[in-house]
Amino acid sequence: MPIFHPVPEKEVTRAIIAGFARQFDEFVDSDVIIIGAGPAGLTAGRDLCRQGHKVLIIERNNYLGGGFWIGGYLMNKVTLRAPAQKFLDELGVPYEKAVEGLYVADGPHACSKLIAAACDAGVKFANMTIFEDVVLRENSRVAGVVINWTPVHALPREITCVDPVALEARLVIDATGHDAVVAHKLEERGLMKTIGFGAMWVERSEDLVVEHTGEAHPGLIVCGMATSTVYGLPRMGPTFGAMILSGQRAAKEAVRILDKAKVA
Repeated sequence: MPIFHPVPEKEVTRAIIAGFARQFDEFVDSDVIIIGAGPAGLTAGRDLCRQGHKVLIIERNNYLGGGFWIGGYLMNKVTLRAPAQKFLDELGVPYEKAVEGLYVADGPHACSKLIAAACDAGVKFANMTIFEDVVLRENSRVAGVVINWTPVHALPREITCVDPVALEARLVIDATGHDAVVAHKLEERGLMKTIGFGAMWVERSEDLVVEHTGEAHPGLIVCGMATSTVYGLPRMGPTFGAMILSGQRAAKEAVRILDKAKVA
């Protein structure tokens, strides 16, 4: 006797197409679009959705989590400096105290819990999707992003004429790590200046990353290591507390800007 209900292949395909189309149509217009599904972007998305905002995260890879999965030197361990371990408590991730003020956890466990928390909050994702450009409005305000399929960029140049599509948003968050691709696109257009991240200095970097998280250009918030690249801050290496706290601060800043726009 068969275990599963009989369903033909065509219905499986239809279900995938219909589900994708409905979601894509809904999120063509979002409150916030986040570029990059690393820990900063996931945290920002989770917090924004928990406050009722519609959030889409664009990720160029076929997986979520960025470097949070693998930790330092491909060893699957992530470290967080106090007080960021409280976030692990919130997610229900076990950890150990390494030395005073430093905690270590399994990267896959922490990352999967954060992804699940973002999904549970209502964040939606577009994987294998690459940022190409910004949508601009009056006074060069960022009002959305231009995207394409990631594999398009692997095609030979002579056959890469695959037109992208645009998505609109009230705010865009650059959470693309050291690449800071949204900020660099604005720099390419002469609208802002980035400095480039500095050499490693963990104790200095984490505080500065959180401190500088915010609106770097009208309509664009930078968080995580994108902040280091924009403002010339030291890099922090395989410790993730600032990524989490920067994501939280980015969400708070986004809410402040969105609320201010409603009043205006």
